[in-house]
Amino acid sequence: MIIGIGSDLIDIRRIERTLERFGERFTHRVFTEIERARSERRKERAASYAKRFAAKEATSKALGTGIRGIRWQEMGVVNLKSGQPTVALNGKAEARLARMVPEGFAARIDITITDDYPLAQAFVVISAWPADWPVALDPDK
Repeated sequence: MIIGIGSDLIDIRRIERTLERFGERFTHRVFTEIERARSERRKERAASYAKRFAAKEATSKALGTGIRGIRWQEMGVVNLKSGQPTVALNGKAEARLARMVPEGFAARIDITITDDYPLAQAFVVISAWPADWPVALDPDK
């Protein structure tokens, strides 16, 4: 069952300007180490950061909180073994998700991220699956 949906659209040029102005101060405040490593390897560095920024915004909307009360680094875009992106949560974001999931169910976060300069977009669906369903948490199986 779907328990949360969020989307976000961002202008990559905004992230370009922020990277130029604040550099590591911005990236270390907003992005996890995994996200920074992945984005820094990309030719289109700002677009990579923009997609991840949009994913965080969309995730916070799917959690029903918006960015208020959740730190940026409590949400991080990671990839499953298959390459499929998802969002790893910790801290207050993880606690919020736990309160949303009915007893006997496990949460799954599906995301899609894309960019077409000058825009980057993310769409997030949080669903609850029966805890004993074998693919509930690992679509790689």
